[in-house]
Amino acid sequence: MFTGIIERTGRIVSLRDHGGVQRLTVAAPGIAGRLKEGDSLAVSGVCLTALDIDPEYFHADLAAETLSKTSLRSFIPGSLVNLELPMQAGAPLGGHIVQGHIDGTGELIALEPVAPGQPETDWWVTIRVPEALRQYMVPKGSVAIEGVSLTIAAVSDDTIRIAILPLTYVRTNLHSLKPGSPVNIEADVLMKLAVRRTETENQTEFELTETWLVANGY
Repeated sequence: MFTGIIERTGRIVSLRDHGGVQRLTVAAPGIAGRLKEGDSLAVSGVCLTALDIDPEYFHADLAAETLSKTSLRSFIPGSLVNLELPMQAGAPLGGHIVQGHIDGTGELIALEPVAPGQPETDWWVTIRVPEALRQYMVPKGSVAIEGVSLTIAAVSDDTIRIAILPLTYVRTNLHSLKPGSPVNIEADVLMKLAVRRTETENQTEFELTETWLVANGY
């Protein structure tokens, strides 16, 4: 489990075929040396298993499903990725509960400074959200974008708007993305549970009656 508070960024070295899977190599000084073979970590929000570790690099194997459902498929050598180690038991939950299970990819529409020309400014991020995930997007709700815990400021028909601080802009890969870039989206697990419970309750309360059949043309 993760918090969405990014520790640092790494750089993609390569993504190549490795015996039927794609092997990702990431340069991650300061992170790689803390890993052991088999450890989990989040790479731009995707929970992966670290392999073939040395002090500067780690590797991870990506299944076809992971490549098809996440933004990792679009990265090229040199691309920045966000890195976070799992939260330790008893540690403060600084962001929100992030599982590292991507629900889908959205599209970066715009990344705009709130105060253009100022050396320190917040940034507005606008992201188009897949239809299946829009029910989980609510103003003031949490969402993980590229593994970063963020708060939704506004919701429209198919987009969300988020304000990010200068520190988040500098310390994550968000500043390196361009309009049109795919971004990993993980909806807040508490919101997903709430929606699921509501759907279940509605299904349970439904009763097939003669009145309902007549009203619906049966």
